[in-house]
Amino acid sequence: MTESSSSLTRPVAVVLLAGGSGTRAGFEQPKQLAMLGGKPVLRWSLDAFAAYPAIVGGVLVAKDDVVAAIGGLPEGWISAAPGAERQQSVANALTALAAWSDDAHVLVHDAARPGLTGDVIDRLLAALAGHQAVIPTLPVPDTLVEQSAATAGDVVDRSVLGRVQTPQAFRLGTLRRAHAKAVEAAATDDAQLVRRLGVSVAAVRGDARLHKLTYGDDMAILSGLLGTGRMTRTAVGMGYDVHRLVAGKPLWIGGMEIPHSHGLEGHSDADVALHALTDAILGALGDGDIGDHFPPSDPQWRGAASHRFLSFAGDRVGARGGRIAHVDITIIAEAPKIGPHRPAIRARIAEILAIPVTSVSVKATTTERLGFTGRREGIAAQAVATLELPEN
Repeated sequence: MTESSSSLTRPVAVVLLAGGSGTRAGFEQPKQLAMLGGKPVLRWSLDAFAAYPAIVGGVLVAKDDVVAAIGGLPEGWISAAPGAERQQSVANALTALAAWSDDAHVLVHDAARPGLTGDVIDRLLAALAGHQAVIPTLPVPDTLVEQSAATAGDVVDRSVLGRVQTPQAFRLGTLRRAHAKAVEAAATDDAQLVRRLGVSVAAVRGDARLHKLTYGDDMAILSGLLGTGRMTRTAVGMGYDVHRLVAGKPLWIGGMEIPHSHGLEGHSDADVALHALTDAILGALGDGDIGDHFPPSDPQWRGAASHRFLSFAGDRVGARGGRIAHVDITIIAEAPKIGPHRPAIRARIAEILAIPVTSVSVKATTTERLGFTGRREGIAAQAVATLELPEN
């Protein structure tokens, strides 16, 4: 295996910084929670990272109220407390990644740059195959002058300058060494700390969509760059699923294990509610069904937790630039009683899809002892998902 191919198969983690107050933006709430195109600014970066296959985990550095407000983290992610300065926030995240080996790769990104694309990540990770640190940059298009108070001075040669963006990519061991040696030295980004080790930092082409949200006017710029002012359409999908009840198995419904004498039989954990909802979301996307993406013939999905399927479908929505506006599930069962578990099921589905619990409806009914559900032979579920998607 070449160094390049070996590098691209290494696990990739993310440090997503969202701990600032953002007072310069002049918003009533932290700027990372400001709404952009129907979802919080922070959610844009989370969705982009969740949709990138090589990324298997991350650390969101944010205050507890920010973490709670975004509705949930992608699978494999954890949160860490922010520090007083950006540098301390990154150090806190590195502590949270203590179990990761030095050979892993890490992307450090500012949540105030919501326009992240997979192409930028591709370029960073490809360059990291031959370097220990890589940053995205853009040329400086404007004429630059030295300035004192309100007086313009000499023109600065912009041909040797570049605008530095995030995410910045590092070998995890290199970033750890840089922060360990920088206890007394401040820096505005991590690449500066790495350069102080004598390590060269490679540069790849950035993206204008990674414009940073600093001031209130930047929201209008980002809206134009990301196309959030364009027309959207409402897409509705329906899902339906049935599984047989058998003795001696745990019963999973809506991502919760429910005490009962019987469980549902299936290739995975047979969570009939999450299967129906996954199909509803995929249907609204026009993206096939659960069997297309997770075929029962594939042994890797035997006994798999169905929240993985639902999370996958939710990530597909984010990758398309859409959002889940509402989901509605009806569980059809004679027993057990679903009512006592409805609040927990709603909360769990909201957590998996990273949407507000108010956007999740869970209902239950019986068939008045008619049919297979009435005879307690199985449980059925139907679901409807309403999405808002950008027009092509």
